Amino acid sequence: MENFVWIATFNTPAEYAVLIPLLETECVPYFFENETFSSIHPFTAYATGGIKLKVHKDYSEFVTELLTNLNKGTD
Repeated sequence: MENFVWIATFNTPAEYAVLIPLLETECVPYFFENETFSSIHPFTAYATGGIKLKVHKDYSEFVTELLTNLNKGTD
């Protein structure tokens, strides 16, 4: 896991649901830290610092650009 870097933080799974298919289509190695715990106890995401998206460092620039475009509403 040392080759993975933190890219973004989310409060609920709904916030990143659209992102998962995009990451998988591009074969980006990723995982969400605190995802399971936050799905069991939804309000704990705030207490634990949120659900953190971590991607392999080789894909960090690509995923950052992808998130920027999603936030702008472009592809």
